[in-house]
Amino acid sequence: MKLFVCLLLAALSPSIVFANPATDLLPSAEAPAAPAFPVTSPERWLNSPPLTWGALRGKVVLVDFWTFDCWNCFRSFPWLTDLETRLAQEDLQVVGVHSPEFDHEKVTRSIVEKAREFGLTHPIVIDNDMHIWRAFENRYWPAYYLIDRQGRVRARFVGETHAGDAQATAIEAAIQTLLTEE
Repeated sequence: MKLFVCLLLAALSPSIVFANPATDLLPSAEAPAAPAFPVTSPERWLNSPPLTWGALRGKVVLVDFWTFDCWNCFRSFPWLTDLETRLAQEDLQVVGVHSPEFDHEKVTRSIVEKAREFGLTHPIVIDNDMHIWRAFENRYWPAYYLIDRQGRVRARFVGETHAGDAQATAIEAAIQTLLTEE
């Protein structure tokens, strides 16, 4: 089934990076560098000053694309928050990218309120102009990109995720593998 989904998505978007269905990770030699976070204005970052890949080097990063009116996104937050809690002592950093689908989702005050309501304490960049979305060639909410310690995109997962489901298990296994790499 996973291979079918990858092939279907590849047909819809051939330039998107896909994880190897057997390992869920692209080999590091084939993995592209993660696109920069071009948003440097502090008022466009929640829970953190503006981040760069240089500042995140040495950490495994889970980039979470979401928007606050997306049911699949906020239904995934309990798993994401639990993951952060369980791996708090590891070199894992979650970075949320709030990329709005609708104009009303561009209101910073509303994004702040929703992040608080959902209990999101990790850094969140407000991507109102969709620059980060386009740089990652993303097309889905939610979408999760795993970035290795050297800043390379090693995997991408899409869709609602819950603790213990097949996708959560695959993401967590991929994170554990990346945490063991130098």
